[in-house]
Amino acid sequence: MPPAGASPSLDGMEWDRLFEDLEDQVASGWEAERAALDAETERLRVARLDLRTRLGALVDEGATLAAVLTDSTRVHGRLRAVGADWTAVQPQGAPGIVLLPSHAVELWALDHGALLSSSTAPAPLSPLRERMTFGFVLRDLARRRSGVTVRTRSGTVLAGTIDRAGSDHLDLALHDAGSPRRARAVAGFRILPFASVLSLSTDAPAPGLG
Repeated sequence: MPPAGASPSLDGMEWDRLFEDLEDQVASGWEAERAALDAETERLRVARLDLRTRLGALVDEGATLAAVLTDSTRVHGRLRAVGADWTAVQPQGAPGIVLLPSHAVELWALDHGALLSSSTAPAPLSPLRERMTFGFVLRDLARRRSGVTVRTRSGTVLAGTIDRAGSDHLDLALHDAGSPRRARAVAGFRILPFASVLSLSTDAPAPGLG
């Protein structure tokens, strides 16, 4: 019994339990603080992600998805490339590539696994691909005399060959799809603003994209 008026003392075992309790409290506090910090770090990381970076991650995975265009049409297939202001999809069972200007895609439909993996620390686009615009790709198709089929915002479908591509438009020589551009086969010419293009399909895989 402690003397009258004296404070009760702690024996060795009670001190051990006290220290263990304090250690548990400190450890719990550290865990909570670390979890809060990790959560905030993740929120900041996701907040800095842009759509092109996420789509670029899906290219690396060879993801299959569907682009729903502003006229409600769907382009379903494997995502093959992402550029400065466009994406390229290879439809299933088709040899060519469908180029989609960014303004033409209303939304992307994909499975949950692809959705999550696209936001998990993806690598940024290469500096070269960052500078590769829609017009740049079309100028390459014009140089190669590649046959194309263009779908416009009004639903018009035009087949032919791109004769030239400017900064915001292209010149299209009209002829039958799948046929080479020959002067006698050309049925007319059209100038199309890039803003009117919903999709542009190539007759064969575009070099560097397919």
